[in-house]
Amino acid sequence: MNHPIPRAGPEAARAGVPEHGRVPKYYLVKARLEELVAELGPGGRLPTEADLAQRHGVARATVRQALRELLLEGRLRRQGRGTVVAGPKIEQPLSLSSYTEGVSRQGLRPGRTLIALDRLPADAAVARLLEVPEGEPLWHLERVLRADEERVGLESTYVPVARAPALDRDFDPEGSFYGYLRGHGVRLGAAEERIETVLATPREALLIGTPPALPMLLLHRRSLDAAGRPLEQVRSLYRGDRFSFTLALGAPDGADSAPYSPDGTPDGPDGADSAPYSPDGTPDAPDGAPQEH
Repeated sequence: MNHPIPRAGPEAARAGVPEHGRVPKYYLVKARLEELVAELGPGGRLPTEADLAQRHGVARATVRQALRELLLEGRLRRQGRGTVVAGPKIEQPLSLSSYTEGVSRQGLRPGRTLIALDRLPADAAVARLLEVPEGEPLWHLERVLRADEERVGLESTYVPVARAPALDRDFDPEGSFYGYLRGHGVRLGAAEERIETVLATPREALLIGTPPALPMLLLHRRSLDAAGRPLEQVRSLYRGDRFSFTLALGAPDGADSAPYSPDGTPDGPDGADSAPYSPDGTPDAPDGAPQEH
C-alpha cells in the first residue's frame, strides 16, 4: 500500500521520493528510523521490532523491511540479539597502495588471516593477464581482510613464482604484500582496476562471516612494475555495508580547460575578457595588474 508524504520538488528528489509524493509504508518507517539513527549516533541501540512497530503504528513485517534496508546500506549492524547504529564506512582510496596502508590511515588496525598460499600452474586466463606462458608456476595467496578484528573482505592474489621465489618462506601473511615486494627491490609502477557489485558465494560468505544476500564490492586489479611488466592479478571482495571507495580525479590530457565564472557560466569566446580564477573562486588580476594579498 502507498502513502503520501509531505515532500515535493528538489528536496523530494534528493530524498528518493517520486514526484507524485507517494511511497510504500515501509519507506516512511525507514525515513523515521534514519532520524532516530542520527539522534542515537554510532553504537546507539535501537528499540526492538515490536516497540518500533507500536511506535509507528505498523506491522512488525513493515519495520523488519525498513531495518533490512538500513542494514544492507551499512547504517545499522546486528549486535547479539539487538540492532545498533553502525559507525562510518571504511574509505579505501583507489590508488596503488595496499589495504594495510589504506586502513591504517583511518586509525583502524588492519589485519589479514591466511586462508591459502599455494603454488599452481597458470591457467589460460591468468597467464594472459600476467603475460606468462600457460602452465607457468604461480603463487596463489588468499587472505581474509580484517579491520579492528572485524572481518570485512577476502583477497585473492596471483603472482608469478619467479617474481617472488621465497614468498612461502619469508612472507608474513599478516603484513602488506606491497611492503614485502618493496623490501625485495620490486618497484610498483601502475595498475588497472575494475569494480563491480556481486553477491558472495556460500564459501566467501562463510569466510567473511556475512549472509550470502549482502551486496559486495568486487575489485579486479592488475598491477604492473616500474618497467611496465605485469606483476600480479588480484581479486578483492569487500563488504558493501562497510566500505566505500574514493578516487582523486583530474582533467584529461589535452582537455579544453577554458575558465568558468563563479556562477558556472563559461567566460566569453577567444578574445573576450576572460580573467582566470584562483582556487578560492576570486578572479586573478590580469598580467601586469596589482594582485591583492
